[in-house]
Amino acid sequence: MTRSDLVEELAAKFGQITQRDAEFAVKAILEAMNDALARGHRIEIRGFGSFSVNYRPPRMGRNPRSGESVAIPEKKVPHFKPGKALRLAVDQRTSDLQPTA
Repeated sequence: MTRSDLVEELAAKFGQITQRDAEFAVKAILEAMNDALARGHRIEIRGFGSFSVNYRPPRMGRNPRSGESVAIPEKKVPHFKPGKALRLAVDQRTSDLQPTA
C-alpha cells in the first residue's frame, strides 16, 4: 500500500472526508511521526506496533567489486516492531488466503 492508496482508502471509508482532507491528515500524521523519531522519541500505537530509533555503530565493510575495505560511519535508523494484535491479524489473514492442498 502506498501513501496515495492510504489516502484513497481513508476518503472512501469516511464519506464526510474529502480526498484533500484525507491527504492532509495522512501528511500531518506522517510528519508528526517523522519529527518525533528525528528527536529520538519512541512512538507506540496500541494494537499496531511501535517505532523507535536504533543506533548502528561505525564498522568496516568491504566493497564487493574491488574487495577493498571501506569505513561505514555510525548512523541512526528507524525500527518498527509490530504489536501482538497486528502479528496475529496478519498471520490469520495470511493463512486464510493460502489455498489448502
